[in-house]
Amino acid sequence: MAEILERSGYLVRVRVEVPAEKVEASYQALLKDLARRVRIPGFRPGKAPLKVVEARLGREELMADLKERLVEETYPKAVRELGLLPVAARVVEEELREGEGFRYVAEVENYPEVRLPDWRGFALEVPRPEVTEEMVERALEELRQRYAELVPVEREAQEEDHVYVRTEEGVEFPIDLSKALPHVREALLGKKAGDVVPVPVLNEKGEKVREVRTEVLAVKTLELPELDEEFAKTLEAESLEDLRAKVRESLLRQAEAQYQEARERAFLEKLAEGLEAEIPPSMLEAEERHLLERLAKDLYQKGVNLEAYLEALEAKGELAKFKEELRQEALKEVRRSLAKKKLAEELRPGLTEEEWQAYLQGVARSYGLSVPELKEEFGERGLETLKAAYLQEKALRLALAELP
Repeated sequence: MAEILERSGYLVRVRVEVPAEKVEASYQALLKDLARRVRIPGFRPGKAPLKVVEARLGREELMADLKERLVEETYPKAVRELGLLPVAARVVEEELREGEGFRYVAEVENYPEVRLPDWRGFALEVPRPEVTEEMVERALEELRQRYAELVPVEREAQEEDHVYVRTEEGVEFPIDLSKALPHVREALLGKKAGDVVPVPVLNEKGEKVREVRTEVLAVKTLELPELDEEFAKTLEAESLEDLRAKVRESLLRQAEAQYQEARERAFLEKLAEGLEAEIPPSMLEAEERHLLERLAKDLYQKGVNLEAYLEALEAKGELAKFKEELRQEALKEVRRSLAKKKLAEELRPGLTEEEWQAYLQGVARSYGLSVPELKEEFGERGLETLKAAYLQEKALRLALAELP
């Protein structure tokens, strides 16, 4: 039997009573499980009488294990019966007497009740990006850069050239002077094919430790194609004007996508700021851990350890500020999550099987998997989470469509 003793905001005190027969059955099951695993001198594994196992392990330890097992067995069913959605819980009282039932009280942090603001009255001040002729010309220039070719030149190497070299060990490779280290660039600038130059090798302090005899094999420069009718046709355009039109159309599509994304962000921020909810501490703590894990991954890719990063902040007296900023960002993330979920509950966006399968195909492609492989990788629970996230994004789009 389960009942709610007290409810205050997100905090709910729940009492659960387990009948004596259930307690006894769980105790016997516990003994049998332990008998299979515990080695007792004089008995083969799993063959020791239960009374011997009981005496060997001790009543106090067994009762502690039994209470833990009973909570694990009864708590999920109890909160379902009471219509709760726990995000965290802890047992604050428990009572187990010989030959009687088991009673315990759990303090539950329940998923908060959320009220959204009147979002249909939102005015989103998001400027629509323009596509200018200057942007079209810049995009055309980028296309020329993308289709440029490296061609050999019979002159000295200049700042933007690529120099092909062979070291004294016989290793050949190209060097892009625009991206080369300063001492390498300085050694090769002004040199031409056939020249042999000493290229310095520096230590971590920037001091020269030795020189590598290096032969310049070739100097090449990027040659851009002319912006003409022939170039347009290589890009499957009928003419240069047609290419300009296609580039302009592509920029307009990008601008529209950016505009819609900016509107979604602005709408979600206003929605999250205006919602009413008493947020359980455990939700904030879980989001803080998630943000720290993400930071740890980013730092790891840069060769930095999270602990070392935090120690450096503490040494500079900036750790308290970092923790406060982390907590504020976690709070924003939790409010955004609550807002999206509540909006989806209110709007109840539909999802056809065709739409769902198309979405799964897109996700599978992004992971480099087939749809069956994706389903196996995610499992039933993961797919439900994926579907919920998709419906929340769809609800955002539906809500935006209702705004002016």
